Amino acid sequence: MTVLKQTGKKNSMTIKRITGRAAAFAMVLLLLCSPACPAFAADGYDKVASGSETAKSLSVGKYGMIPVYGFDVEDGTYDISVDSSSSFFHIHEAKLTVKDGKMTAEMTLSSTSYKFIYQGTAEEAAKAPLEDYVSPKDREGRSTFRVSVDALDKELDCAAFSKRKKKWYNRKILFDASSLPVTALKITLPDYGRIEEALKLYDESNGTDTAADTEEAAQAARAIEEVDEGTIVVEPVSVDIPDGEYSIQVHMIGGSGRASVTSPTWLIVKNGKAYAKLLWSSTYYDYMIVGGKKYMNETTDGGNSTFTIPIAVMDAPMPVIADTTAMGDPVEIDYALTFYEDTVADKNQVPQEAAIRVLIIALIIILTGGALNFLVKRKRKH
Repeated sequence: MTVLKQTGKKNSMTIKRITGRAAAFAMVLLLLCSPACPAFAADGYDKVASGSETAKSLSVGKYGMIPVYGFDVEDGTYDISVDSSSSFFHIHEAKLTVKDGKMTAEMTLSSTSYKFIYQGTAEEAAKAPLEDYVSPKDREGRSTFRVSVDALDKELDCAAFSKRKKKWYNRKILFDASSLPVTALKITLPDYGRIEEALKLYDESNGTDTAADTEEAAQAARAIEEVDEGTIVVEPVSVDIPDGEYSIQVHMIGGSGRASVTSPTWLIVKNGKAYAKLLWSSTYYDYMIVGGKKYMNETTDGGNSTFTIPIAVMDAPMPVIADTTAMGDPVEIDYALTFYEDTVADKNQVPQEAAIRVLIIALIIILTGGALNFLVKRKRKH
């Protein structure tokens, strides 16, 4: 009995040791596999764009939308429209495939600006392993991503990793069920158009200017973003005024807010197309990029930087990049310029032109005064 008791005691101690070690090992595995632990997060993809680096998002979908799931759609492949919260994450076309209640889609973007997308938030993407990222197929200047679709008519998170900024940006997308053929749906969709019209009438009766709010959001969304300028072709907008030089009001946002451009600035019309000659408040800007094309500083005497660039759009923000050496190493900074067509006036409205005119007038007055003074003195001598 004594031997059995001692053996039982040893076995009990051995079991405790094994159990303790197993528990410790399990804890290590748990820590390694924890989503909060960056051990398996993709290296080099851990940065998330801050709120100050992005414009306000556009809303996607329509008020009161009800999610449409895979079992509500007939099996098949369909063209489908996809709404996006950013004009710089524009889905050019998409094909939805439905099979056995599961939905996937191939989304083709209008550019190749993004290296990966992630089906979730940017914060989640920054902690996720590389194998969770969706890589694109790039062809003909556009990227195509294959994604799973939880539901149609439902706002979905979709983070996008900018090639140029090397950061994740939060996006919202929505697959529009109403863009499918009627025969593809097993259900009848609500009349969202009538709902929206009713809301509009309600807002008007209560003095709410929803149109202004929507336009403000749209303007912001078209402003500075992580857009890869190399994928956009910019053509100068046509204007219905004779060729020549004029002035035009310009508003700039972006950067730190310390730099500015002169407003009004020069509007140059050539062959019916509009160009702007911009004068910066700094001497440190050496080039600008508009639509992937580089425009060099035209100032050669050491004065403030000057550029002549095409105006791609009137009365809406136009994204541009300006490179500055003010901080030592060259840094490309995103800006958005808005040119206001109804402010076009004589070029003498440009401060520099007005200053030149004042100087010329002053010089004429000085010279005339000097000549008169000389004649008066000469007369007195005689």
